[in-house]
Amino acid sequence: MSSPSVPVVPVVTDNAYLTLHYRLASLDGEDIVSTFNENPATLQFGQGQLAPFLEACLLGLPEGAHQTFELSPEKAFGERSDELVQRISRATLEENSSMDEDYRVGDLVDFAAPGGGRFAGILRAIDDDGAIFDFNHPLAGQTLKFEVKIIGIL
Repeated sequence: MSSPSVPVVPVVTDNAYLTLHYRLASLDGEDIVSTFNENPATLQFGQGQLAPFLEACLLGLPEGAHQTFELSPEKAFGERSDELVQRISRATLEENSSMDEDYRVGDLVDFAAPGGGRFAGILRAIDDDGAIFDFNHPLAGQTLKFEVKIIGIL
């Protein structure tokens, strides 16, 4: 006499390929990014398509799970750092960005990083001698809500 087979529900592993809906929102519920009103996302775990701290929330969740996580700043994009608000000289600005742009306070400006790569900062103030940029992640210092619904795991 054989026992009835129990279907095994797949769970998210560190090399899973999954289809899911996800939503990252501010604590007051304002969406930062959401797939819930469009097609679900399909991604390969561990490829940088989601931030590592978001992937960490998904590990071990079963297919069909629908959960919301509250992430404090230290578990998300970190606390804000005053050291990341820096004055950039006009020469450095011209050398490392496209100065033909008409920069306005609040603009996100892309820079060439020393040793290659890129980084971005939000323009906070500008004058004839240079500018003040905030290189903190725009979501640094914020508690975030991360909602996820796992549709399928391969």
